[in-house]
Amino acid sequence: MKAIVFASGSGTNFDALVKAQQEGKLDVELAGVVCDKEQAPVRSKADNYGIAQRWYNPKAYGSKAEYEAAILEWLKELDVDMIILSGYMRIVGKTLLEAYPNRIVNLHPALLPSFPGAHAILDAYQAKVEQTGVTVHYIDENIDSGPIIIQEPVAIDPGWSLEQLESAVHAKEYDLFYRGINQAAKDIEARSQK
Repeated sequence: MKAIVFASGSGTNFDALVKAQQEGKLDVELAGVVCDKEQAPVRSKADNYGIAQRWYNPKAYGSKAEYEAAILEWLKELDVDMIILSGYMRIVGKTLLEAYPNRIVNLHPALLPSFPGAHAILDAYQAKVEQTGVTVHYIDENIDSGPIIIQEPVAIDPGWSLEQLESAVHAKEYDLFYRGINQAAKDIEARSQK
């Protein structure tokens, strides 16, 4: 099964996925990277790994639908079965959601439905909760909703700084992300057999 990674930033979770693939732990082939920021470090990481990457400038298109339609052309060329959102900081629109129903997987740094949105770790830290966690889920038209594939908690030490909490959550992400993707791949395979 082929997957494409959508990312906007440094690519630390992309790094973790490539390592999982190299170690034989990831059950999908990473066919490429789609990026919405020209200078994002994830692009050079993809180049270094020999994984195809393309930058699509959202401002170069008249609408989100046109932007996503351009991306969709490349996904069809690559014959991609699933989309993996790895720090992709855009809301996915109808064009991609309809082309890949229940085949777009997102990583979120909280135990959904708690702390949705772009600042989940900070929100959990400021709420002084005893635990947060990491969720891998399918996306739908809403923000950080959609069926949960796998999630695991991260206990919060009350003495931790925000940076310490971020480190603990990121460590859990690196472990959970590839396992959630593997489960999604199995689910997608099973649904296609019906």
